[in-house]
This record gives sequence, C-alpha cells and structure tokens, in this order.
Amino acid sequence: MSVPIQRAGAPQTRWAIVAEEIRKLPAFVRRDFLVTWSYRLAFFTDWLNLLAQVVVFFFVSDLVDPSAVPSFGGERASYMQFVVVGITVTSFLQVSLARVTAAIRNEQVQGTLEALLLTPTSHATLQLGSALYELVYVPIRVVMFLALAALLFDTSVVVAGVPQALVVLIAFVPFVWGLGVLSAAATITFRRGASIVGAAASLLTITSGAYFPTDVFPSWLAWLAELNPMRVTLDAVRDALLGGAGWSAMLPAIALLVPLSAVSLAVGILAFRAALTREQRKGTLGLY
Repeated sequence: MSVPIQRAGAPQTRWAIVAEEIRKLPAFVRRDFLVTWSYRLAFFTDWLNLLAQVVVFFFVSDLVDPSAVPSFGGERASYMQFVVVGITVTSFLQVSLARVTAAIRNEQVQGTLEALLLTPTSHATLQLGSALYELVYVPIRVVMFLALAALLFDTSVVVAGVPQALVVLIAFVPFVWGLGVLSAAATITFRRGASIVGAAASLLTITSGAYFPTDVFPSWLAWLAELNPMRVTLDAVRDALLGGAGWSAMLPAIALLVPLSAVSLAVGILAFRAALTREQRKGTLGLY
C-alpha cells in the first residue's frame, strides 16, 4: 500500500494556514501585557482616574432629583447606581478604542510597523492581535470596577445579571473594535488622524445617556440617542445589573448590536486595508 508523502514546499491547506495564524495570537497578548505592565504607574493611574470619576459623581448625586432616575426591575435606582454603570460602559469604549489605536501608533513611532507587515502574518491576524489583549482585559476590568464601586460607594448590582451584561458587552465589542481599526487606519494615513474617531466616540458617549437619563435631553439630542448603539448597550446592561433582567430581555439588544457590530467591523477592516495599500504604494508606511 502506498503512503502519500507531502513534498517539502508543498502548499498548505486552508485550515493549516488558519491554525498557524491562530497560534500567533498569544504572542500579541503576551507582548501587550508585558508592555502594559512595564509602565506600572500608568496602569494604576488609569484605575485611580476611573475611581476619581466616581468620586466626582458621588457629589453630583446630591444635586440630582432621585425621581428623575429611571426604574429597573420595578425599583427606582439611585443616581450612583445609574452613573456607575454608565462610567463602566463608557470606559469600556474609551479604553478599548484608545489602546487599539495606540497599538498601531506605537508600531509606527517605533519604526516597527513596516517590518511587522513584512512578516508572513495576515492583516487580519495583525488587527485581531492588536486588539486581543483588550478583549481579554476590558471585561475583567469591568467586573473588578463594579466590585470596587459596590464596596466603596454602596452601588450594589444584581450579581445574577453579570453574565447577561457581559454577553451584551461582548456583542458590543466588535462595534468598538471596528471604530478602533478605523482609527488605526486614520493614524496610518494622517499620522495623527485618530482625533477624528475620538470625536465620534465622544459624541457616542454624550448621546448614550451614560451620565444622565435621556429623558432630560432636548428633542433633537434624544433623537440621536435613539440611534446610538452605545445607548442600546447601556440600557441592556442597566436592565441586567440594576433590574436583574433575564436572558429573554437581552435578546432584542443583542439582535440589534450584532449587525451593527458587523458593519462597524467590516468598515474598519476595509479602511485599514485601504490605508495600508495606499501607504505601501507611496512608500510612506514608515513615516510618522
């Protein structure tokens, strides 16, 4: 019986290529963790800034009429509970967006972006690898922050709603990642063009109802809030963490977020590839 022999240099199968690309991803996570941990002061300052926001809103809560805060699960939440969940989701957006962009910007400034792109690594792997550390770290950060806020400011949440809230955030992740990759494309093209996407992220935050109920918005701003994926995420997360809403209540938000996330991710990837192609054609990829 003859045994098939794979000749040296024979082309790999599609699945073998995919498996090889997946094996590269842990290296990105390890690199980003080591880089983050090497700047310990910045790491802990990020947490202090997050807690400082809560302290500010702790004093602001004395100025807010409790009757203006929405009810969740049949019980009116305190303003601190309301705003802590808002800070959690907005920081999720800001940290993820900033670090996905910074990953590309750092490679650009250090002069390693062009060398990295010359390696036998697909663009999709580079994009996913640049964001993978955040996809692991940010959900952990969310849970730890909620625990600290509950301990220090008595902003208790329904623990049974944490899995539902995390699933909604996971459905929201590709939307944020798409914005991050789009910002990275702007950085490659305009060097400091990330501020454009940063402004869009600020608009999403303002119109999301993160800090104040959307009921107090003027009509034109309330209309924008209705179109905001971040508001959809916030409403679902608050229903889960403050009202104890079950899985069935999460399905409408997830059904809306999944296609929006797919569109955001597709636009970001296409923009990133177009930016790389343009800069490689012009020979300016290494400039910063």
